[in-house]
Formats: sequence, C-alpha cells, structure tokens
Amino acid sequence: MISNTTLLGAAAAALITAAACGGGGDSNSGGGGGTPTGPSPTPAPGGATITITSSGVSPRTVTISVGSSVTFVNNDTRAHDMASDPHPVHTECPAINAVGFLQPGQSRMTGTLNTARTCGFHDHNRDTDTSLQGSIVIQ
Repeated sequence: MISNTTLLGAAAAALITAAACGGGGDSNSGGGGGTPTGPSPTPAPGGATITITSSGVSPRTVTISVGSSVTFVNNDTRAHDMASDPHPVHTECPAINAVGFLQPGQSRMTGTLNTARTCGFHDHNRDTDTSLQGSIVIQ
C-alpha cells in the first residue's frame, strides 16, 4: 500500500518538474536564455505591438489575425494622438481610434479588428509626418 506522504511527494515532484520545464505556462513569458527563434512576444494571440519613439513608429507595418488587436506604446517624450486613416475623418478602421491620445509612457490597444483588410494609421496632430504613419494588415 502506498502512503499519503509518498503520493504527495510524487505529486509535488511532478509539479516542480512541469514548472521547471515550462509545462502549462505561457510560451511568451520569457525566462530561459538562448537565442530567440521567432518574433517578439505579442500582447494577445495574433496581435502585435507598435512602438512610438522620437524617430516615428516601429514597425511601420504589422500583420495580425482577424479578431486581434494592436497595442501602441508611446516611448517618445511627447504625446501622440493615433487614429485611423483617412485624416481628418478617421473612418477606414474605427477600431484603431480606440488608441487615441497617448501621453509619454502610456500604451493602449486598438479595438478588435474583425475584417480582413489593410488599415492605415497616423498621428492626428502630425498627419503629414510620414514617420508617424503606418499600416495594419489584418488576415
């Protein structure tokens, strides 16, 4: 007959082994060293991140899955007001307008992008600055 102590010990060892090997965890949670084999982690399955700096947006184009969102991160020292094309009506992909006004250090996600197409975006207050323009390809 196997004692409760033996069973508890075996269960604890199995859990520790699974945790050490990454079992059941988020594959994008980092941790393990080595050479990255794929793109940077995304905020949600099929999503992407666009970073705003003093040099503009990066990357300028992202590709996401239908039903995903894009996170905009403002790493610039000035505020930005991100919106869908065309300027000034912002009607091409209204879900992008959820990003809106970002102070330095802020981030915000678009609404869910549910239609396969390409959507342009820009900084509403600097609409002619091509470094602050880009596109989201929804597939």
